[in-house]
Amino acid sequence: MKNKQFKRSPKRRTLSLLAGIAVAVIANALPATAQAETKVLRIGYQKAASTLVLLKAHGTLEKRLQAQGVEVKWAEFTAGPQLLEALNVGSIDFGYVGEAPPVFAQAAGADFVYTAYEIPTPEAEGLLVPKNSPIKSVAELKGKKIAFNKGSDVHWLVVALLKKAGLTYSDIQPVYLAPADARAAFERGAIDAWAIWDPFQAAAEKQIGARRLASGTGVVSHHQFFLSARPFAEKNQAVLTALLDEISKEGQWIRGHIKDAAAQLAPIQGLDADIIEVGLKRYAHIFRPIDDGVLDEQQRIADSFFELKLIPKKLNVKEAVLHR
Repeated sequence: MKNKQFKRSPKRRTLSLLAGIAVAVIANALPATAQAETKVLRIGYQKAASTLVLLKAHGTLEKRLQAQGVEVKWAEFTAGPQLLEALNVGSIDFGYVGEAPPVFAQAAGADFVYTAYEIPTPEAEGLLVPKNSPIKSVAELKGKKIAFNKGSDVHWLVVALLKKAGLTYSDIQPVYLAPADARAAFERGAIDAWAIWDPFQAAAEKQIGARRLASGTGVVSHHQFFLSARPFAEKNQAVLTALLDEISKEGQWIRGHIKDAAAQLAPIQGLDADIIEVGLKRYAHIFRPIDDGVLDEQQRIADSFFELKLIPKKLNVKEAVLHR
């Protein structure tokens, strides 16, 4: 269990120290404001977002914010685009998504701010083909049907992989499907390839022998972002500081307890623990404050989507940060 005492190695002590430093830096990066104005913190999460799923299960955030008189409410979403739609209409205050959803959301006029990010995890997403597929390279997908969740991080993965292979977006037939529907289409042979993230990627590899044609390594960073509704972030620095602190602690615990984390996630995510363990190892669970480098990468994604006419206007992603 989470509170079980364990003997930490020098490496783990170093990771603990770095995690503590990261929390402090993230907290200092937030604007200095008064104590919380809100009485409720509404967090959007996806079932695949293991750090938030375990934070919810362990209840440490609720205990901490109770002292500030703040209640925590959780809302589950199937993917990042749906989560950001809820953020945009004011249904949630905070959420965790991949690198592409914020670009689409900003293009749609969503009023959010980048709050923190997870360091690159390119192995945590990939482009899969059936185990008996004759396709051996991304270049061979010309004219083929590729399924992925529109506006999600794997949308950017597909665009980047095609460009690397010398193909254009118009060279393929995109099939926009949520993970569960894409998995069904993949199994019945209705699509030629499927771009997906973990743990769904690991599940398809283990359960049906899906073959990974390519991962994000060498192509995309696959950053994960914590986003806040701008009005909430401007008025609730104390709540966000506590939230990011607890998220960082949860990530540190996961890194040191992969098997325990997988076992706890298994009944929640509906997958075998060994599958979840594979997925957990592909994520970093290390978080950093927003910086110019990661925003420059987001700008490149936004520029690419605009050039492909996937978003209606050119963006300045740095408008989606709080002035410090």
